[in-house]
Order: sequence, then C-alpha cells, then structure tokens
Amino acid sequence: MTNTAFKIPEMTESFEALLNEQFGEDGNITGSVVKGTIIRLTPDFVIVDVGLKSEGRIPLREFGLNKELNIGDQIEVYVDRYEDRDGNIVLSREKARREEVWQDLEKCLESGERVNGVIFGRVKGGFTVDLNGAIAFLPGSQIDIRPIRDITPLMGISQPFQILKMDKVRGNIVVSRRVVLEETRAEARAELVESLKEGSILDGIVKNITDYGAFIDLGGIDGLLHVTDISWKRISHPAEMLSVGQTIKVQVIKFNEDNQRISLGMKQLENDPWAGVEGKFKVGDVYKGKVTNITDYGAFVELEDGIEGLVHVSEMSWTRKNVHPGKIISTSQEVEVKVLEVDADKRRISLGIKQCTPNPWAAYVEEHDLGSVIEGKIKNITEFGLFVGLTDEIDGMVHLSDISWDKSGEEAVKDFTKGQEIQAKIIDVDVEKERISLGIKQLTEDTVGAAFDGFKKGDVVKATVVSADDKEVFVEVNGVQASIKRIDLAKDKAGQETSKFEAGQVIEAKVTVADKKKGKLSLSIKALEVDEEKKALEEYTNVDSGSSAFGDALQSAMSKK
Repeated sequence: MTNTAFKIPEMTESFEALLNEQFGEDGNITGSVVKGTIIRLTPDFVIVDVGLKSEGRIPLREFGLNKELNIGDQIEVYVDRYEDRDGNIVLSREKARREEVWQDLEKCLESGERVNGVIFGRVKGGFTVDLNGAIAFLPGSQIDIRPIRDITPLMGISQPFQILKMDKVRGNIVVSRRVVLEETRAEARAELVESLKEGSILDGIVKNITDYGAFIDLGGIDGLLHVTDISWKRISHPAEMLSVGQTIKVQVIKFNEDNQRISLGMKQLENDPWAGVEGKFKVGDVYKGKVTNITDYGAFVELEDGIEGLVHVSEMSWTRKNVHPGKIISTSQEVEVKVLEVDADKRRISLGIKQCTPNPWAAYVEEHDLGSVIEGKIKNITEFGLFVGLTDEIDGMVHLSDISWDKSGEEAVKDFTKGQEIQAKIIDVDVEKERISLGIKQLTEDTVGAAFDGFKKGDVVKATVVSADDKEVFVEVNGVQASIKRIDLAKDKAGQETSKFEAGQVIEAKVTVADKKKGKLSLSIKALEVDEEKKALEEYTNVDSGSSAFGDALQSAMSKK
C-alpha cells in the first residue's frame, strides 16, 4: 500500500507533463473542445481516444438515432472532467456541439445575422426555441408584430429569428421573431409603395373593423376599406361581411403618394348591378322584394342583389297616415311594390306598396257623385273642422266655414260631439291628395248669403241692437248678424260706451265690411257721423257769405256738429 501511495504522484507528475506538452503549460483542458478518434463502439457508449493516458467515453444517445458512426472517425468532443471513478476521461459530444453552436451564435449576434430555430415549448412569459442545439428564450411580446391568440401553427417549424442578447455564463439566449417580421415588413412596404397604383388588385388581411369601415393590411402598409365600398348592396356595419384576420381581395381606388393614404374597394371587383337598371325596372311595373331596413321616413326593399328601392312612408298605405313604417311592414318581409320613379344617376328607385292595392278613395268617388248626401259618424273634432267616417278606411272633412250659414265656425262647431251621427254633402273631391270635402250648411238654403246680396260697403242701414259687451255691440240687419266695434260707436270718446245701447234699440250706421264668403258684416256709427259732418261743411262752404241762405246753412251745419 505504501509503495502504491508513493507511485501515484509520480504517475500524476508524468501525466501533467504529458498535458503540458500537448495542451500548454497549464494543461487544463476541462471545459475545452478537442479532437478525438473513435476506437471502439459498444451498445451504450462510443469510446474515443483524445491523446491522453486513457480513453474517454460518450453515451451513444448523444449522437442521435440516425447518426452513422465508424471506428477511426474523427470527431470534436467536450472534456467534462479528467477522470471518473473508473479512471476514464468524461467526454460529451452534445456539449461539444453546443459549444460550436454558441460560437456560431456569438458571431451572428456581433454581425446582426439572423439564425434559424424551432419553437418547441411554452414557458412563463414566452416560448422556448431550439437554435440547432442551443436553447433560447422567445418573449411573448417578440413573437409577432400584433398579438396572436393561437401560436400552434408557428410551432415545430424552422423559421428565422434575431438574437437580442446572450449570456454564456448563465447560458441565456434571448431571440425575437418580431424584429425579423418588422424588417421584412419594411422591405415589403417599400416594394409595395413603389409598385402601388390606382386600379391595382391586391390580397389583404382585415386588421381592424370600425363603424365606418375596415383597415386592411396589404403587407407592410394599411389601407382603408370604407363601408360604402364593401358591397353594392347597403350594409349597416362592416362586420356584416368582414371579420378580423380574414383574407380578402381588394382594389386600390385612390392612392395619395404624399401621405401614403390608400383607399380600397371590394365591390369594384364585381359588376355594378345598377348598370342598365332603367331597363331592368320600368316605371309602373310591379315586382316582389324583401324589406331590408326600416326607418322613420320609410323602408328599403331589395329588388335584386345590390339594388334597393325606397318606399316612402306616404306610399305605404292609402289610409294609415302618421304611423311609423314599422307598424305597417316588418324587416325581411316579402312585399309587392310598384316602381314609381327610377334615377340611375343618383342610384335611386322610388317604390310604392299602396299602389299594388285598390285605391279606396277612387272606389268611393265612383260610388258617390259630387253633391251626394252622405251619413257618417264624427270621428274627430279639431281646430279646423270635423272628420266624418265615410267607410272603415277613409274619412271626409267638414271645414269650420262649411258648418253653418249664420254662425261663425268656432261657434257652430260647439253644437257637435264626437261619435254623433250627422248628414253632410260632398262638395269637393281630390283623389290624388286623398281628400273628400263635406259641407253641412250646404244641406240648407243660404238665406244669409241671399241677404248679403243686399249689402255693399258704404250703405247706410237701420240695425236693431241684440246685445253688447265691453268691446262691441251686436246688431241685426234684415236677419243678418252684424257687429259694431266700440271705437266705431261714436266720433267722440265720450260716446263710445257700449252700456248706452239696449236690446231692441234701433240705430243708423254705415256698412264698412260686407264679406258674403266669410259671412261677415261690420257697421260703424262713427263713419256715418263723419260723413254727415263732412257733407254739412261742404254745404256751408259752398254758400255765398253775403246771401240770405248763408245764415241758414251755417245754422244747419252747427246743429249737426
């Protein structure tokens, strides 16, 4: 045991000398990559001679399943440590390859060259990438230009990465796929802008959707696809036809080189359905269509794909007025419509629904001549007249002025109530405007109108006082109601008191207004007094002051004054 103990240092010294001779004075090759020769193969190991006192062995699995190995092959190996418990040098082919890869990766980091790798796993904050044996970290923010929900399609395939930093001591490598994409995108953008022109047809990916359109990624540059350029048919929102991530074909309809704004269109790639529309849809023809949208002012009806017409609310029903279109028809309902007008330039077609059914106004007029007496129930009383139901669908109107010959409309309408059955005469018909005018007073003779024929402005009449209030005196002249306003009761203010007049009192006055059509008769005592005074003064001024008649004329004028 003693002799053995003394021999070990001698062997160690000679071994160190051998190391110094082959690898330098320090002889420390641990952690180095050296060349060796395969001298033997076992089921589990590859035995390699690296020129040291003993052979080294490497697990066969480190060479991969498909690696062909032969005795005599020279390979690079990594010296893990000098001797293990069995006296063998511990070598590693895997670490040697890793060392080679690190050296290559460091060169790529210095030169900025891209490297190929495969994403093979997911870790906290990102993903793991195999860079030909070296494991790198790919942060989640560096995987793409925009967030990706599912990266499965990117895993397991070789693709380029950019090395951001390396730390050999810690064994850390950080890579980016995003940097590569941005550089590629910039190159593609420059090429695209250079070749871009109006009319170009491109493939794009829907990047974002707004209320007014969608932004399309053309590969390095975005373009706007306005909602009105998505389809020839009217759509309310781009999401009805597009989704984020969808690949579509678009045409450049406008390109501003100064600000690089690109306007795109989808519908421009299809035939314009409005071309020759006047020949397809003729005025007066009836078609079937589907209600696509309902608004406050009407409804849009699709006649064929891409062509819609508007049914104005006034063209929906002969009888249902002042109601929302949604109470007459519903969305997606199939309806019959009649073409009323076609304007190809403005891309407008006016349609009518009511024109596809019989006009109840025309039907009623055919059965009831002008001047016919009808019976009906008062359905409504308004400030301008009475509405009388003629059928279940249509009404006629009695204007205030056609209620009574001898009363004002405001007074006469008080004699009627809603729901009351009345008789009236048809006095006017306008089928186009859907109006039937009725009259109640026309059922009787116009005695007041006949009496008005005897009056004209400037006549002096005798009137009988009927009543009076603070503002005017009401009188009757030959059966016709008239009034005298307070200011017309006398020339002087003292005589303009309505309380001085009593019922039954007969007075003289001058006619100032005689309107037969409105049934209005107005009188004035003041006007009569002014006329008489004027006449007397004229008589006075026409008499010679030296004659005997001068005194009589003066006395007469003074007495009238």
